[in-house]
Amino acid sequence: MTQVNFHELDEIDDNDLSFAVIMARYNEKWIFVKHKNRSTWEIPGGKREKHETIIEAAKRELSEETGAINFRIESICIYSVSVQQTQTFGQLFFAEVNHIGNLPNLEIGEINYFDEIPENLTYPLIQPFLAKKVEYFLNNYK
Repeated sequence: MTQVNFHELDEIDDNDLSFAVIMARYNEKWIFVKHKNRSTWEIPGGKREKHETIIEAAKRELSEETGAINFRIESICIYSVSVQQTQTFGQLFFAEVNHIGNLPNLEIGEINYFDEIPENLTYPLIQPFLAKKVEYFLNNYK
């Protein structure tokens, strides 16, 4: 069973954060990406590299996966995903993208813009919870 929990930004040690996930908006639409080897949609994000801070990882992943050049990014919360006996932590961000350039020739094959979260998700037991958390933040704290 997969379980997603949310934590305050200062609740989990930064060194324990492995992933950065960025709910990004461009022209009032949500950006979702498709990995070259998948047929499903994902929220931009990925694994933090050893030398990076979590915000550096978020900015890098957003640029690499969407082609975003000019954007404002902010931290929303820490999240954890528990599957059986394994728990991983990541940080959830929101980004307002002002300009998108060319998509780097890396792992993402396609980006698209949606009014709502698409149905065909790579991680359907995780991504809807992350999206709802960002929407809640935007509706209540912005």
